[in-house]
Formats: sequence, structure tokens, C-alpha cells
Amino acid sequence: MNVHQFLLILLARKKIILTTLVLTVALALGFSLIQSKTYKATASVLLNYKGVDPLTGLTMPGQLMPGYMATQIDIIGSKNVALHVVDALHLASSPAVIDQFNKANEGRGSVRDWLAGLLLQKLEIVPSRESSVVEISFKGSDPAFAAAVANAFADEYQKLTVQLKNEPAKKASSYFNEQTKQLRDNLEATQARLSKYQQEKGIVTLDNNRVDVELQRLNDLSAQLVQAQTAAMEANSRQSAASSSAMSSPDVANNALIQQMRANLAVAEGKFADTAQRYGKNHPSYLAAQAELGKVRGELNAALGTVSRSVGSNAQVLRQREAELRQAVAEQKTKVLELNRARDELGVLLKDLDSAQRAFDAASQRFSQTRIESQSEQSDVSLLNPAVAPTQPSGPRVLLNTLISILIGTILGVGLALLLELLNRPVRAASDVKDMLGIPVLGTIEWKPVRGRSSGIRALMTPRRLLRLN
Repeated sequence: MNVHQFLLILLARKKIILTTLVLTVALALGFSLIQSKTYKATASVLLNYKGVDPLTGLTMPGQLMPGYMATQIDIIGSKNVALHVVDALHLASSPAVIDQFNKANEGRGSVRDWLAGLLLQKLEIVPSRESSVVEISFKGSDPAFAAAVANAFADEYQKLTVQLKNEPAKKASSYFNEQTKQLRDNLEATQARLSKYQQEKGIVTLDNNRVDVELQRLNDLSAQLVQAQTAAMEANSRQSAASSSAMSSPDVANNALIQQMRANLAVAEGKFADTAQRYGKNHPSYLAAQAELGKVRGELNAALGTVSRSVGSNAQVLRQREAELRQAVAEQKTKVLELNRARDELGVLLKDLDSAQRAFDAASQRFSQTRIESQSEQSDVSLLNPAVAPTQPSGPRVLLNTLISILIGTILGVGLALLLELLNRPVRAASDVKDMLGIPVLGTIEWKPVRGRSSGIRALMTPRRLLRLN
């Protein structure tokens, strides 16, 4: 079907098309006129108008969620908010409403749920494309009631957002309260273990200076022990030398008493030699010089023994000093090791105490924060424009309905004309003969009737036919 054929069909079926159009427009106009007037009240709310949590100072995560606006719209249009609106406006307590409910549902169900469903049917929620503003609209026959319901939805939505935010905060606050008690008990137990260990070990504080002093004392004792060992070894050598040959020992030879005794011995020997040259062995002078020489030698030998014993006593004292220093070094080493072990154990206890303290402080801080959040009445929703009672009705829209009915009537008329044309397809153009019979068209005869009676008779007598050959 080409455009020419389509236009011929419209021309032939124009009465059906016009009749369908007129009926459609008349029905739409009559329906619009008999409808009761409806009023639309709109309240505007702003979501996340601050964008910052007033307690923590952090950016609210809701702004970063793609479905945040859709979630808020679902909350506004939820049954929970509608039930709160019914309770706020005291709609369920009206006798007339109860009678309507009994007639509609025969007493089955709840009046609150029935009213909430009716309110949600007339509720319209429109979010803004470029901002966080949401418009809450309600349609009703009473403008004041429509404004009251729109404002009630905005108010109850604001309250519900606070409730939805406070309930998780209350649960978190209860959880952190229990955790704080457990962490406090753990902190007290750790502190008790630390105090008990300090009392047992006699440690006041974990002081590194004390360890350094004890370590320095150990180093000093070790140095003294080395010196004492060296002196003892030297003393042992001198004792050995003094025991084997007293006269060859430097300690004995350099002794002032021995040197004096040796000088006396030399004098006595010289005197005895001189007396032996002068007198005989039985002469009293010879015997006296010999006795004096023996006496001096005896005194020298006694002095040598005394000096040798003094060298041995000195070596014994040095060996004893070495043993005492060795024992002191061992005791000091044990003390340093014990102090290091106690310091390590005390350090572990202090770390446990520090960890318990940090955990307790963190839990206490979170408990305080969640407790404040659970008691906060601040909402992320702000009422931007409250709804007011409209002065002009929003419906029915007679002009809009008429224009729509014209469009629909035209479409229906054309569709009906095409349907009738398909059911009974007449020949309306030369192309139809070719399409239907499949034979070429040689020519067409155009009939033009003559107007008037005489003209009609004359036309019947001699009809005017124009033959147009293809």
C-alpha cells in the first residue's frame, strides 16, 4: 500500500473516521466533566543538606552511594511511613472512616493498613535530577487535607530517618558497653599481674640506668679480676723463686734487712779471716770471731726464711684476692642476668598493659560516640518547602484530556478504516486492479455527472465520458 492508496482509503472512509473521533472526544470530555475536582499539595525535602556528620565530622557515606536517592524514595513511599501518617492525623479513629472500611472489606484486616494503602495510592514522589531535593505530592478532593497529608509524610519521613539511624547506634552502643566492661576487667587483671610481679622481684620501675650501673660494675670487677690474676701469677713466680733459692730471688735480695744482714755477714767474715791469720783455732779470739760469724749467718738464714715466707704470704693473699674477685664477678654476672630477665618479663607485662589500655580507650571512645549518636535527634533530611493548601484544582485537565482524546480518536478511526478496508477490499485505483488481478491497466474512464435536472436528462441521453488511455 502506497501513500496514494492510503489517502484514497481515508477519503472513502472519512465518515467512519470522523464518527469515531467525535465519539472518542465526546466520551473523554464527558468523563472529564463528570469527574470531581482534585487538588495536589506538594512538600519539598532536602536530603543530606549538610553532608557532614555533626558528631564525627566525616562525610556521610550516603552521598557516595549510587542508590541512595532511590532508597530514600522507597522509604518515603513505604508502608511504615504511611502508618505513622495515619496515626499522626488520627485517621483510624474517625467513625466515618471505620464505616467505609467495614463496607469495603467487610471488617477484614486492619483499618490502619487499609488507610495506609489508600494514602500510598494517591502519593507521588518525584526526585530532582540535578539536586538532592525530593518533592512529596498528595492528591485529594480537599485541599487542606491534601496539604496536611503531604506535610505529614515529610515529617514522618524525617522522624523515621532519625529512628533508622538511632536504632543501629543503640545496638552498637550496647555492644561497645559490654566490650568496655570486658576490656576494663582485662586491664585491671593485667595491672594486678604487673604489680604482683614488681612486688615479687622488688622492681619499682623499668629503669635502664640501673641495668647500666650493674653492667658497669660487672665490667669493673672483670677488670679487677684480670689485674688480680696477673698479680697472683707474678706472686706465684716470686714465691717459687724464693722457695727454691732465696738468695737468687729478687724480692729477697732487694730486701733492706737481708742487705744489712749480708753486710754484717761480710764484716764478720772479714773479721774472722783476720783473726784466723793471727791466732790459732784454740785461741779465745779465734773462737769468739768464729762464734760471732756463726751468729751472723744464723741471723741471715733466719731473715732469709722470714723474707721468703713473707713473699709466700703475699702470693697467698693475691690468690685469695683473685678467688674473691672471681666469685664477685660470678655473682654480679648472675645479678645482671637476673635483672635482664626481670626487665624482659616486666617489659612483656608492660606491653600487655599498654595494649589493654589502648583497647580499653578505643572501646570507651567508640562507646561514648555511639551513645551520643543513639541519643541524637538530628536528621539528614530538612523540610525545604512545606505543603500549602492549593487554590486551583490539579484535575481533571479538560484541555489535556481533549487533546489526548483527539489523538486517540484519530488513531482509532484510521485503524477502524484500515480494518474495514482489509475485510472488504474494493477497487479504488488503477494500481489496485493490477495488484489484485495481476493484469495491466490499459485505460480508465472518468465519470463526471452533470448538475441540474435538464442537464441530467441530457447527460443520460448523451453521457459525457472521457476515455483516458494509458
